[in-house]
Amino acid sequence: MNVDFSFLTDPRYDILGAFWMTVQLTFWSAIGSFILGVILAAMRVSPVPLMRSFAGGFVNVVRNIPLTLIIIMMSQVVANQLGLRLAVREAGVNPQAFLNSQNFRLAVLGFIIYTSTFVCEAIRSGINTVPPGQAEAARAIGLKFTQVLGIVVLPQAIRAVIAPLGSVLIALTKNTTVASAIGVAEAALLMNTLLENEADKFTAVFLVIAAGFIVLTLPTGLIFGAVANKYQVKR
Repeated sequence: MNVDFSFLTDPRYDILGAFWMTVQLTFWSAIGSFILGVILAAMRVSPVPLMRSFAGGFVNVVRNIPLTLIIIMMSQVVANQLGLRLAVREAGVNPQAFLNSQNFRLAVLGFIIYTSTFVCEAIRSGINTVPPGQAEAARAIGLKFTQVLGIVVLPQAIRAVIAPLGSVLIALTKNTTVASAIGVAEAALLMNTLLENEADKFTAVFLVIAAGFIVLTLPTGLIFGAVANKYQVKR
């Protein structure tokens, strides 16, 4: 079988730029998802019923909504209907630059909202692995709930779920392809363009895009696996 990769040298297709956009989407979404996921996990184990109910409802609702729908809602509802602006439109600057920045940030916000629910559940499962006696001992010496959670429970819980968090990060990397739904120029949008313009090179396009994602995700799994083996809590 003769596979034609001639499009790799075509200046119309910025393959490295598309995957760099995928990396940026993953990076910023991962940071935001981890922060929001930890907050949600803390709320889910909070002694305040209202906080537990809110976090539980948020997680159960958001994680059952298709990601594509969330990303489109960010653009069509949050931005267009509610008027949220995450980028600044400067006079004399190309309007497309504003649109690109706005869509990128809306996509990141959508990924954070969606992925944080899975981070929350992973961390909550880690919290359940911490022996209750440790929290009781911490409370017995006068520590407050936030101190018990931040000093005693969360550090052990996160160490216990490093590998699951790696799986969430890999899923997030692949999920960034959904950002093409609102025009973010990442790998999936480039693949659509290639398939439209280079239909006779379908196999080569598929192999290049698949290889790109393998290059991004395989090291992530290996690194998180190694870190989990090194730092996991021995019981």
